[in-house]
Amino acid sequence: MNEAIINLSSVSRYYEMGGETIRALDGVDLEICKNEYVAVVGASGSGKSTMMNILGCLDRPTGGDYVLNGTAVSSLADSQLSHIRNKEIGFIFQSFNLLGRSTALANVIQPLIYRGVNRKERTQMAMDALERVGLKGREHHLPNQLSGGQRQRVAIARALVTNPAIILADEPTGNLDSSTTTEILALFDKLIETGHTIVVVTHEPDIAERCKRAITISDGKIVSDKAN
Repeated sequence: MNEAIINLSSVSRYYEMGGETIRALDGVDLEICKNEYVAVVGASGSGKSTMMNILGCLDRPTGGDYVLNGTAVSSLADSQLSHIRNKEIGFIFQSFNLLGRSTALANVIQPLIYRGVNRKERTQMAMDALERVGLKGREHHLPNQLSGGQRQRVAIARALVTNPAIILADEPTGNLDSSTTTEILALFDKLIETGHTIVVVTHEPDIAERCKRAITISDGKIVSDKAN
């Protein structure tokens, strides 16, 4: 069995809203190991978005412990969390989140600038990442010169370029047509074959079925955890 990359122990996230306590996550235990391909599934309001924010170090748990690739992140300061995000997590979003006035290459380079990689090395690393996702020759195109599928490939290259411990994909095919969705999921399959760890947050059962493991959340709790 591979070592655990993600370990949640009794993790809760409560919100106060209108005088009532919302239990967005309620005592969740979860372990995800290196090179797993996992879907986190749930209806709107189930807690899956809160789960994504916790896993991505975008939010902190109200209670419990989160260990990410050997680092206990639950009590880190904001600056430390920012460093962990840049080092350990590659994000892929439904809306791509690309810089509209920057080329594909410049978008992929962005995380390497935050990491302090020198200009020559980061350019080569970004070119290599774009080639891995099938965009060699498109590096100088702006996002509005690319199709939706190509823009998501740029976002995937940006997630890959820092060689993160996990790739966290939030509804990654939500803005894509069915044929482009198939292409992106085939790319995810290749990434798993090369040793990456991918967590896909989705409400679509057919996307979850493509993953090797599906975790279902309802009312802030894990109600199912099964292999596909």
